Amino acid sequence: MGQCGITSSKTVLVFLNLIFWAAAGILCYVGAYVFITYDDYDHFFEDVYTLIPAVIIIAVGTLLFIIGLIGCCATIRESRCGLATFVIILLLVFITEVVVVVLGYIYRAKVEDEVDHSIQKVYNGYNGTNPDAASRAIDYVQRQLRCCGIHNYTDWENTVWFKQTKNNSVPLSCCKATLSNCTGSLTRPMDLYSEGCEALVVKKLQEIMMYVIWAALAFAAIQNCNLMWQASETRSLVFV
Repeated sequence: MGQCGITSSKTVLVFLNLIFWAAAGILCYVGAYVFITYDDYDHFFEDVYTLIPAVIIIAVGTLLFIIGLIGCCATIRESRCGLATFVIILLLVFITEVVVVVLGYIYRAKVEDEVDHSIQKVYNGYNGTNPDAASRAIDYVQRQLRCCGIHNYTDWENTVWFKQTKNNSVPLSCCKATLSNCTGSLTRPMDLYSEGCEALVVKKLQEIMMYVIWAALAFAAIQNCNLMWQASETRSLVFV
């Protein structure tokens, strides 16, 4: 009967380790998604420290792969030292995920101020004839978010590019995607996106940060349950 209980405990622990591997893959995916998306908006957000939660969550995901391996080996071999180390590492990972949530909320609150500080400079540096990285970022954002200008399309009238071109038009990226004959002319404002980009960029960056926060919260909650289960199952293996 006792041997049956040990076998059952081993099966549960191995299953939980497989869950950790799956969680590791998801966490790494979320972190990578944040990096890729941030790259499209990095000109509007100068604080690179915002990526710290994403870096941590990728590190946690990588660590979970290792934890799963240690847990499986320790469970199969019934190693007291290995199982104890396993539980301690799980506790440290749980604490790290809580830190990620806190940092995520801190940087999410800073997004609006950062974008407000940098977006005017980015638009003033636009060069439509020979686009640099910042210019490509503006065109990308206006097409993707379906917006034009900082608050609306009239903001383009105050940019250096608009004054130099003197053609009374905004970039073609301001044109509604459904129109094929749009030239960006301000004489036809109905052809342009009416919403400004600043609010949409802030919303997008805050959504990205929320992905990190929710991922960390979800796995912290799951891991808390697993941690308690692991501790009880580990005691049963060690002291039987």
